Amino acid sequence: MSKVIITCAITGGIHTPSMSPYLPVTAQEIADSAVEAAKAGAAIVHLHARNPEDGRPDQRVEAFEPILRSIKQRSGVVCNITTGGAPGMTVEERVGPAARWQPEVASLNMGSMNFGLFPMLKRFKDFKHAWEPAMLEASDDFIFRNTYRDIRYCLEKLNATCTRYEFECYDTAHLHNLHYFWREGLVKAPLFIQTVFGLLGGIGAHPDEVLHMKRTADRLFGDAYNWSVLGAGAAQMKVAAMGAAMGAHVRVGLEDSLWLGKGQLAQSNAAQVTQVRQILEGLGHEIATPDEARAILSLKGGDQVQF
Repeated sequence: MSKVIITCAITGGIHTPSMSPYLPVTAQEIADSAVEAAKAGAAIVHLHARNPEDGRPDQRVEAFEPILRSIKQRSGVVCNITTGGAPGMTVEERVGPAARWQPEVASLNMGSMNFGLFPMLKRFKDFKHAWEPAMLEASDDFIFRNTYRDIRYCLEKLNATCTRYEFECYDTAHLHNLHYFWREGLVKAPLFIQTVFGLLGGIGAHPDEVLHMKRTADRLFGDAYNWSVLGAGAAQMKVAAMGAAMGAHVRVGLEDSLWLGKGQLAQSNAAQVTQVRQILEGLGHEIATPDEARAILSLKGGDQVQF
């Protein structure tokens, strides 16, 4: 196996500021946290933007500019811009930042699904902003839309920029959807497949389910893909360890989990990167640098972005 790529998802659009004082919100906080994660060993940083006043997810093109420019000035890390955005955004809003800034990597969700965030209301009771509980409550009647037309729209927008993809697959059906677009020639190998475990609406985080996703991807794509794993919440490090033992790359970060251990909030993204790096090196793996990740994933290079 080649070296292991650590992706760090810095802030996301799911967790809200009231859930953790350590969640980056302002552009400066997000950029600083990304640079620190890179110093700790992340080769890729997966980026969302937020409104600096209330922490609401912000998918405006201009919201990403100070984040991207600050990171690039201070680090050679690979920047990955979300096209997932946050619940309720249109596909045009979601793809806008990646289409404008033309990063080396953009995330791309591979199927529509239920996206249940409402169970977090049992854990978190006190919110600073009205939008936070409202978003969580509304998720019991929300479908995260990623139709074939939506996916094709994103691909047509971004293929022309030579941006490659972190294909986010929350269940085996998403792998089959990706296989369709690969067969049609709209995506090219090597594919970077991020299998997501433990989010309500997607596949669970049991070892059998991790194996099932791996077996399905192997059958569909053979050696034409690079596999990465992401565990939500308490499953984060468990899934990372399972995946790493089977040859996967890994993703951590405060987008996916606010925790470092039971009842212990992670005080930074770098802390989670450090923890997963210890797991990987304990298994005898070497950590990929950003340039090694570029070679593994056949990325266009940091000099080909528009920021």
